[in-house]
Amino acid sequence: MSAACRVHQRLNRTNRTRSRAALLSAGAAVAALVLSACSSGGTHGGGGDTNFVAGKDGISTVAKGSRVDAPDLSGKTVDGKQLDVADYKGKVVVLNVWGSWCPPCRAEAPNFVKVAKDTAAQGVQFVGLNTRDPGTAPAKAFEKEQGITYPSLYDPTGKLMLRFKKGTLNPQTIPSTLVIDRDGKIAARTLQALTEEKLREMLDPILAEK
Repeated sequence: MSAACRVHQRLNRTNRTRSRAALLSAGAAVAALVLSACSSGGTHGGGGDTNFVAGKDGISTVAKGSRVDAPDLSGKTVDGKQLDVADYKGKVVVLNVWGSWCPPCRAEAPNFVKVAKDTAAQGVQFVGLNTRDPGTAPAKAFEKEQGITYPSLYDPTGKLMLRFKKGTLNPQTIPSTLVIDRDGKIAARTLQALTEEKLREMLDPILAEK
């Protein structure tokens, strides 16, 4: 075998090894989210200088001057339409991560429907992030059953969830809820199913900001 052939084989083996490593790394990250699915949540949020305060009520908040931009949250919705959360800049956005298979998501859904309706005139936009559903049919059925009219991004593999940087108010469980302020920055997060009272408690301070 010529020297050139041997070099070519070594390069092929190296590339295959790197590809496998990248796939394993991505798979491990997604698996971690699967393991945390439908968890009761908590107040942890990653290491380092997180800049957020974890309240005893399970709601973590960030002071206005210390908030970070929400990541790119765009793609197809459950209904097959295109959606970019950045288009809602200027509004307060409530982002709820849910799955049709998740009992806590089912329990909190009526509270989101009610508060979304009550606050729409105040410049609040609710957006769902549907994940772990193998197809859109179960998600559509869930939305119809619950009376959900606001849009939900379809994220079956959790790719959008992984766009949140470690150490920020990232969604770590299903359900998770985040509030994004009018400047497109993450202001609050909870890793638990919410009652109507808790949802309003989380939303109202950000809505009151000028």
